[in-house]
Amino acid sequence: MDMSAITWADRIALALIVIGGINWGLVGLLDFDAVAWLFGGSEDIFSRIVYTLVGLGAVWGITLLFRPREERAT
Repeated sequence: MDMSAITWADRIALALIVIGGINWGLVGLLDFDAVAWLFGGSEDIFSRIVYTLVGLGAVWGITLLFRPREERAT
């Protein structure tokens, strides 16, 4: 994918996906939920907002899989 074709929404979604992936990696390896730790527990409203944003970012990321690839002229 041509980097100029990536929009600001794509960049935000990818950043959220990375945050979610790192958090899940920490949960899987160390049984440590960084989002819950930062925002006062997994049931706290701020944690739930972050979890929701990460989920929405992942849904947006699905669209990246189905976009046509830009052909580069060489």
